[in-house]
Amino acid sequence: MTPDKIIVIFLGFVGIGFTYWYFLMKKDNAVEVESSVDIAVDGGYSPNTISIPKGKTTTLIFLRSDPSSCLEEVVLPDFKIRKFLPLNKKVNIEITPKESGTYEIVCGMNMFHGKIIVN
Repeated sequence: MTPDKIIVIFLGFVGIGFTYWYFLMKKDNAVEVESSVDIAVDGGYSPNTISIPKGKTTTLIFLRSDPSSCLEEVVLPDFKIRKFLPLNKKVNIEITPKESGTYEIVCGMNMFHGKIIVN
């Protein structure tokens, strides 16, 4: 085998390994929340993964600074909540999860995602 073929095969395996790690093994760092959390809405949600206790009321405080029309609405489908997020104004959403699990936070167009992990 020629050196250029060896390099191409090696780079192919590196690319496969990186793709596998990025899409399948990358873990979100969840922010532990007790009673309330500020979530910045700017090109997505930050933090995008939060961990909250089961059965306790938690306030999610969204502040949108991104003028994109996609992010002007936040949806928590499992809690049947859909709220408009005015630009540069805080919007409070209170949730009291009754069951453990992972719940989604999505924008109105379902392009940006976040997670709520209930323990």
